[in-house]
Amino acid sequence: MKVGTMFEDVVGSLFKKPVTKQYPFVREDAPTRLRGHLAWDPEKCTGCGLCNKECPSNAVEVITLDRKAKRFVMRYHVDRCTFCAQCVEVCRFDCIQMSSEAWELASQNKEAFTVFYGDEVDIDEVLGKIAPRSVEQVAEAK
Repeated sequence: MKVGTMFEDVVGSLFKKPVTKQYPFVREDAPTRLRGHLAWDPEKCTGCGLCNKECPSNAVEVITLDRKAKRFVMRYHVDRCTFCAQCVEVCRFDCIQMSSEAWELASQNKEAFTVFYGDEVDIDEVLGKIAPRSVEQVAEAK
């Protein structure tokens, strides 16, 4: 590169606006077809488990508490998800969708990467069953 050409670029850059977006302060709208966070509709879900079986990264898990009463809890591991939308495609009842609103997925703690969908009482019941097992597993590992 010649010095004259480089000097021309430097002087030209001094008078142009910066191209960099000021992201956290100025947010642009997400594209309409963006594959973001999963959205789950428990009213449509039958608990068939096809989303569990077809997810290549095991990011989706439907926990059936009572099939007749339609009590299901979906555990979604955001950190495992590859956003391939295979779970959306395979769902026969249209209860899983990719949301274009929830796409900012950065977090400072790992608890934010496991999301539970469902009724609060059902989620508490599932969490009550999961927590004692993990404590026992920690004790066994020592």
